[in-house]
Amino acid sequence: MGLVPEEPGLAYVIAQQRELLSRLRAVVEAKDAENTALRAELDASRERERRLELRLAELERRLSMDSTDSGTPSSKERIGAKEARRARQQSERERRRDRKRGGQPGHQGKGLQRDPDPDEQKTAEPPAECRRCSAGLDGAEAVGPRWAQVIDTEVIRKVTEWLLPGRVCPCCGTVTFAEAPPGAHAGSVSYGPVLNAAAVLLACYGNVPPERAALVMGMLLGVPVSAGWVDKAAARVSAQLGRAGFDEAMIAALAAEKVLAADETPVNVLDKTAPQPAGQDEQDDADPEEKGKAAAGAPHVLIVRTADGRLTFLQAIGSRRKDAIAAGLPVGFAGALITDGYTGYQHLLGRLAGIQQCCAHVIRRCRAVAKLGPGGLQSWAGDIIEILREAHQAVEAARARGHTALDAEMLDKLRHRYDEAAAFGIIHNRLRDWHEGNHPGHALGCWLRGYKEQVFLFTRDFNVDWTNNVSERGAKAAKRHQAVSGYWHTQATLARWCRIRSYLDSAAAHGLTALEAVGAALAGKPWLPVPGRGLSSLP
Repeated sequence: MGLVPEEPGLAYVIAQQRELLSRLRAVVEAKDAENTALRAELDASRERERRLELRLAELERRLSMDSTDSGTPSSKERIGAKEARRARQQSERERRRDRKRGGQPGHQGKGLQRDPDPDEQKTAEPPAECRRCSAGLDGAEAVGPRWAQVIDTEVIRKVTEWLLPGRVCPCCGTVTFAEAPPGAHAGSVSYGPVLNAAAVLLACYGNVPPERAALVMGMLLGVPVSAGWVDKAAARVSAQLGRAGFDEAMIAALAAEKVLAADETPVNVLDKTAPQPAGQDEQDDADPEEKGKAAAGAPHVLIVRTADGRLTFLQAIGSRRKDAIAAGLPVGFAGALITDGYTGYQHLLGRLAGIQQCCAHVIRRCRAVAKLGPGGLQSWAGDIIEILREAHQAVEAARARGHTALDAEMLDKLRHRYDEAAAFGIIHNRLRDWHEGNHPGHALGCWLRGYKEQVFLFTRDFNVDWTNNVSERGAKAAKRHQAVSGYWHTQATLARWCRIRSYLDSAAAHGLTALEAVGAALAGKPWLPVPGRGLSSLP
């Protein structure tokens, strides 16, 4: 038998089927590739949405921050933050039901004290009628009088003319005249120390621009002065302080201290040329190679204060870099330094007795983390706050008893609780999502663990305060001046402002009035810092 012939057209059909299968396979492969791409895009979209949600949560968290859980000054808080904080404090404060608001019985008030030796005594007219029945009191019996005092000042324009006698030399015939007193110049008219003190106070302490300061002086004192003279008054005081060696004396006095506090704040300077070194007068000739050279980084004001606020030293630095900060601190200082969490001070540990981290900054960071949640998961941050407060109370109680060290058993318990809380924060936030970097809880826990000894330094050395509030208060001067005036023109004017402000702040801490301080500076004999003593007058 022969082979059965193939059905006509079958090969053609098979070819068509194969071609169709090939096209279908290509379509399926394309769909698979498209599905894979869509899944990748969907995963990326979900990841982007997750990160955006985390970022939104972070922005909402930052928006809700105030001065209690961040470094935001109270002047820049959102509207309503003060009222919300006050309501929260009222709810957290425990008050006895029978305790009234305000000062309690026996509390010593701070009102005006009666002067036992008044400059002038006057007698008021006796009453004409009874305050109860309105009967006439003419010829009525007199009783011991009551008293009322009014404290006020008199602004009187006073012009003093100095006659400068001269003598003719019998030998050569040269005429020699007497020297004018400090602040006066032969053959010219000048303003005295009171007006100079007013100009310096308004411009450098009251943060009033020169134009407005001149107007205020004209309205209040009745003496019209110019804005240029107000600016020159500050320049003269700064120059006198520079010639007297105020900066060098301040550095030497600070170097002899056991504890210092330091802080820095950014400032706006229009001309960012390199500032003059401490102790060099801005009128001296600078190095020609350094003239006009811009300083690297953003200008800052470095604040260095003693722990009790006796001495305040403000310096203009070109940046916040660690070398600029190291140059601003006294080279011979080897005591303990109180700072915030900025790492620019850590390289100084080799020559310092220790660094105390500001516990107020730590508490703010803990409050910010405690708000994150979820639920009470971040309650460990609140435990850190309680531990630091208990440690501070224990140190204050031990200091009141005359002790120089904290009870070892109590300190060990506090440190153990601190370690457990920090470890909890690290473990439970290690893998927690965040929009960038590590979760703030994990970062804070690691920081607390790494800087533990610097956080607890105040428990080992009672000379060290647990916060950096003393230098924070010193930084308010630059912040307030910048808020009012907006900027400084040059680094030289900033350095001049820092020098005068340091002098006036230190003088005020020693009970000196601005008139005394400025008058002594204009006379060429300012009050200078003395190591271990505070301020002392030049002989």
